[in-house]
Amino acid sequence: MAEPPDTEPDYRFTLANERTFLAWIRTALGLLAAGVAVRQLVPPFAVPGATTALAVACTVLAAVVAATSFPRWRRAQQAMRTGDPLPHSPMVGVLAGGVLLMALLAAVLVIIG
Repeated sequence: MAEPPDTEPDYRFTLANERTFLAWIRTALGLLAAGVAVRQLVPPFAVPGATTALAVACTVLAAVVAATSFPRWRRAQQAMRTGDPLPHSPMVGVLAGGVLLMALLAAVLVIIG
């Protein structure tokens, strides 16, 4: 079976894909800034090491989002070029779950004092 032809997609789709990539990068930068801010600006919680753990969680999630954003952009661009369906990204669930877990951890730490 022959491969589908590689054609240039409508520029609007290419630009939308680029905006999505940049949104993932902004999210990673926000998580990185949050990790640094938690470590440098938040007073220590009652649980020893909790501030550092929360900061590390933010920065690790930032690294994962940044590392997966370009391959996701490339897969979407290739799918548009070949007319294939756009690929699904497990990072949507990973990001949502990671932020949820960090929010729950922060809430528990604030409640504990």
